[in-house]
Amino acid sequence: MNKHIKSSILIISCFACFILASCSKEKKANKESITIGTKKDKKSVQTTENSEVPIMLDNKGIGPIKSITFSNQIDQALANTGEQLFKSKCVACHKVDKKFIGPPMIGIYKKRSPEWVMNMIMNPDEMLKKDPVAKALFEKYNKTIMINQNIPENEARAMAEWFRTLE
Repeated sequence: MNKHIKSSILIISCFACFILASCSKEKKANKESITIGTKKDKKSVQTTENSEVPIMLDNKGIGPIKSITFSNQIDQALANTGEQLFKSKCVACHKVDKKFIGPPMIGIYKKRSPEWVMNMIMNPDEMLKKDPVAKALFEKYNKTIMINQNIPENEARAMAEWFRTLE
């Protein structure tokens, strides 16, 4: 893919994140309902205000990843691929070492299981609807929805490997 197309995709992703972050939402008695998806496939997510984000290392999230085992050694080629994927798909909303539109990635495995991380990357709509940690992150990060980029398992796995290098 040439640089102009990559730049255009990144700009569109940034624009989409900022639009979502700035959209006003209707509040109802310390609860808020947001709609995710198209008119045909609407999902409502109920959240409460001022919630804290729990650390739940045993939570595997909601999605296709039920179990993952990391080897003792980091697969550097896979991690390099993951870094490039992160830079092309995620930097519009995430920074490695500081809070931005979304949470930082450094130290992610001290707070979340690898399964949860991969399920969040691959299945953010369902996670936001059903997972308590995803709901709390939604609250903490100004009710900003993580865009579903339909990332396949092999790309999510590469990013998960790269996150190991950030510990």
